[in-house]
Amino acid sequence: MNILYLLIPIAIVFSGLAIWGFFWSVNSGQYDDLESPAHSILYDDDEHLIPDDAKSPAKPIEKTND
Repeated sequence: MNILYLLIPIAIVFSGLAIWGFFWSVNSGQYDDLESPAHSILYDDDEHLIPDDAKSPAKPIEKTND
């Protein structure tokens, strides 16, 4: 029974630290944008790696009268 006098304050301190850590992370912007980092891997940003002479010029789309 005497151990509860030690464990309850320790649990309260740990809970307080967890709540403080959560509010600190929210205020520092950790949860502002959850979608962009996950989608940034999908963006094609290696255009600068292709040599200029290997790039094909864009061809205009021709309309046909059917």
